[in-house]
Amino acid sequence: MRILLKILFFPITLILTVLILFFDFICLFSTAVLSILSFVVFMIALGTIFILRETSEGIRIIVLAYLISPYGIPMFAAWLIAKIEGLNDMLKSI
Repeated sequence: MRILLKILFFPITLILTVLILFFDFICLFSTAVLSILSFVVFMIALGTIFILRETSEGIRIIVLAYLISPYGIPMFAAWLIAKIEGLNDMLKSI
């Protein structure tokens, strides 16, 4: 019975393994690009706060900079990839 389940789940684990590798690469590349973009957006927010004296707009831009920083959306993507990887490991252990 266990061998039958392994044969049945093999295509699923193969596809999940390839997807995890692809998504890891995309996540690493996008984190590098978004961290640079986050720094630029943060500098624009500081300019908005101190030069233009628009505090509310500056805070909105800082929140946007935080979301695209490595601690925002890319961290959520890394968490999601880790969950999919855990599912893949669970299927492989059957």
